[in-house]
Amino acid sequence: MSILQQANKIVNLLPDWPWNYFARESITNYNPSKDVGDREEPKETIYSIYRYNAQSFEEKRSFTEEDCYQQHERDKVTWINVDGLKKLEVEKLCANYGIHSLLVEDILSIGQRAKMDEIDEIIFCLLPMLYYNEGTGMIETEQVSIILGKKYVLSFQEDPERDVFDPVRERLRKGNPKLRGNTADYLCYSLIDVIVDSYFAIIEKLNERIERLEDALLLNKTDGALTKISILRREVMLLRRSILPVRDLVNGIVKSENDVLEERNEKYFKDVLDHITQANDYVENHRDMLMNMQDLSMSQINTRLNQVMKVFTLLATLMAPATVIGGIFGMNFDIIPLAHQVDGFYITVSLMLIIPLIMMIWFKRKGWF
Repeated sequence: MSILQQANKIVNLLPDWPWNYFARESITNYNPSKDVGDREEPKETIYSIYRYNAQSFEEKRSFTEEDCYQQHERDKVTWINVDGLKKLEVEKLCANYGIHSLLVEDILSIGQRAKMDEIDEIIFCLLPMLYYNEGTGMIETEQVSIILGKKYVLSFQEDPERDVFDPVRERLRKGNPKLRGNTADYLCYSLIDVIVDSYFAIIEKLNERIERLEDALLLNKTDGALTKISILRREVMLLRRSILPVRDLVNGIVKSENDVLEERNEKYFKDVLDHITQANDYVENHRDMLMNMQDLSMSQINTRLNQVMKVFTLLATLMAPATVIGGIFGMNFDIIPLAHQVDGFYITVSLMLIIPLIMMIWFKRKGWF
């Protein structure tokens, strides 16, 4: 095996090592009693503005919210993606689009459960965008807020460095007729769809680690299995907590009768509902697998302990005749059999060896070891 192959093998095993157990993020990272203004704001906010219809497409990148203020173009759909959340700028932008203050508070409150709200002719979706850290094997979360209006979609992200919306951007740039010729709710569906689809890549990564650990357990060739299972259970729990409410979110959109949703696009949201339901099923299966693996690991530990105790018990049993014989011939009496015989010592030692040998043969025939 070459050095490069060995290095790749080590890198693939890094997430399974227990050193990353202490680098984990907090499971409960949302506290409604804290002021949303207390959190650290990003250095800059990036506004990506897309205006399009079937015939034209306009893309603009800006660092000021004034460029995003509502422009009344009835024949075009506007998508504004905000990377980095600054309280004052978000409030100004939402005020321009008539977004309720409660929704603004939800956008700025990080770490919330996925949900869907309707206020007037606005649908608000809040859901997690998940990333898999190849180095630590941990799942990293980013809250995304999507606001659907009659002719516009606003999306808000915490991290300006990464997202999963590139496929949607590329489809807009290449003039995809289904996206460019459709309404704003289809764009909202496309954004939610790519987020949900990204969950499956993380599920596959965790599935590979679980199967690798399961194979090692079955071959009884793993050390620290309980620690690795505990790390994986935490990641699966975080994944489950993140994506389970997304099913209710999509289901709420499917059942909604809001005017911003076109009846012809309902089937697309139903398709996303099928995907997120399947993702939840996979996560539940992984959760059950880890529970079974934990039981298997405990059974293996108990089996090894029983084997050790059986060996010690066997040794103690085999040494018992020698102990008894030595105790008898070591008593302080004047008359002891074989005490004054020339071969007395050799006879006694022979008995100490022969009796355990006979006992061992008998135990073996009984199948006790």
